[in-house]
Amino acid sequence: MKTVFAIFTAACFAFVVTVHAEKPDDPNPVKKGPKTKAAVVQKQVAPKQNFSSHSSHVQSVKTQHTPNLSSTKIQKNVVTKQQPLRRMVYTPEKNVPSVQSKKIQKQSQLQTNAQTNQLPAVQKNQKNVVALNPKPIPNIQNIQARYKNFKAQPKPAVVPSVRFNQNYQIAGAQNWSGPQYQVFSSYRPQWHDRGWWQDRYGASILLIGGGWYYWDAGYWYPAWGYDESAAYYPYDGPIYVGDNRTPFDQVVADVQASLQEQGYYHGDVDGLMGPQTRQALADFQRDHGLITTAALDQPTLASLGLG
Repeated sequence: MKTVFAIFTAACFAFVVTVHAEKPDDPNPVKKGPKTKAAVVQKQVAPKQNFSSHSSHVQSVKTQHTPNLSSTKIQKNVVTKQQPLRRMVYTPEKNVPSVQSKKIQKQSQLQTNAQTNQLPAVQKNQKNVVALNPKPIPNIQNIQARYKNFKAQPKPAVVPSVRFNQNYQIAGAQNWSGPQYQVFSSYRPQWHDRGWWQDRYGASILLIGGGWYYWDAGYWYPAWGYDESAAYYPYDGPIYVGDNRTPFDQVVADVQASLQEQGYYHGDVDGLMGPQTRQALADFQRDHGLITTAALDQPTLASLGLG
């Protein structure tokens, strides 16, 4: 009996020692041993906890990405797509006044140009003559008295005669605006016999400087065919002298003398409309704001104080 009790006591002591020895290593001896459903469930929950933390990271990323949809870059693209619509709506409204103003300015400019072109050339250029004339007009009365009875003589060797051409037109005359220049643009040489000229002009036909001329409305013109033995014409075109039928060689002599004193003409006073006289007229016209006709016209004669 004692032996049995001793064995039982030893067994109990051994059990207590064993339990006490295992307690520091595993404070929860219940969790050890074979796997239970609770352990399996607890182990499955751990990945869910990790997934929840990963999902929170994903959610934060989504949260950060969501504001980018309304960021400046996205808004800029949206505005860029809407800009063509705004241009289609507002651009015509902005351009309408400018188009109307341009049309109004263009119409006013055309009206101004039309009014300017309708003015006679002498009125348009008289102001320029006063402003641009660097030298005083010479004593016209003395010049006219000096060449009052002047008679031009033909000089074919120095100033050759032109030939008749029924298709001849004065170059550039169609661009000379003003009623004072219409006779130059409409001029066409005429060839007729003596009888035809006498019937129409009679006393207005005169032999001047070796050729026959007829006077009509202030201008002298060559009378081609009137007399073939006296057909010396240094210039084929109208020569203006004014309302009086003064022979044009006297007027041309006055013009040459006036241009000579002003430094434009360097030849002899011969009363002929030769190339040198016409060049001096062109230079004077250019310097005094006149249309460069290189001919004796009404505005030029008025600017010289001779008409």
